[in-house]
Amino acid sequence: MSEKLYLLGHPVAHSKSPAMHNALYQKLNVPWEYGLKDCESVSEACSFLESGAFLGANITTPYKPQAFDHADVKAATAKLAGGANVLVRKGEALLGYNKDGEGCVSYLERAGFTFNGAQVVVCGTGPTSLAILFAAAIAGAARVVLVGRDKIKAQRTLEERLALFQAMAYATVELPAAKSGHRSFREAYEETEFSFGSYDSAGAAIAHADLVVNATPLGMGKDDVPPFDTSLLQEGQTVFDVVYGHGLTGLVEAARDKGCRAYDGSGMLVAQAVASAIVFFEVAGLDVSATEEEMFAIMAKAAGLEC
Repeated sequence: MSEKLYLLGHPVAHSKSPAMHNALYQKLNVPWEYGLKDCESVSEACSFLESGAFLGANITTPYKPQAFDHADVKAATAKLAGGANVLVRKGEALLGYNKDGEGCVSYLERAGFTFNGAQVVVCGTGPTSLAILFAAAIAGAARVVLVGRDKIKAQRTLEERLALFQAMAYATVELPAAKSGHRSFREAYEETEFSFGSYDSAGAAIAHADLVVNATPLGMGKDDVPPFDTSLLQEGQTVFDVVYGHGLTGLVEAARDKGCRAYDGSGMLVAQAVASAIVFFEVAGLDVSATEEEMFAIMAKAAGLEC
């Protein structure tokens, strides 16, 4: 029986997710269909989430908090981010995950960045930013800095999430790292220095970072300016912008002009799609033969992306 999966958000017409997922399911002979669900209002999105008319869904801006609220069971990644970008139905229960951080880290590691011992700055205080922040810590970063427009908000957001991270780190017998070379939650909590700032106050952190991530919506508009002063960037840094789809963002262009290794969000998009598909397969009880590398290649080709 064919199952329905969707990308929920607004707007979503530009998304490459249907092409990627449908290509993968067709290649693996999985009878699933993946489509778009563009909801213009929160009430419309909530009605869809409550309908149960889907096996799984990816969630993009602006409905990750609503997806989190509707999940009956919330993975640690979703709790830390304060938002879910993957939902999948298991029986009567709706399971919620956040794969933003995993997708970002996985792609950057693929591109050659080493998180072990790195200084990382993450711009933005929303679910995507928080997911990436904690994923960087788990991947081995020595210091992670959450930066936003308002220093007090960045401080409050980080302290709230760190309290939750601490509780998770010590709640049970320590579980091993989910990926070879990465840390457990407890190791990440104990061994990472967490800090915060505003774009005005965090200039030194940005200038000395090994990796600067823009996880804000700035860049989605063609005329958007970067969230911080790009003259702070130094040759040899790595800069990552989660935005993709309309050519290079102002941040990526400025970073490359400064001699940085700079990437847009295309690779993260594919890596996140792979992580989502694996969740769908596992919860549905499907044993597929393709490796993560093979799935990445299939989805990247379907999206017309060179990653």
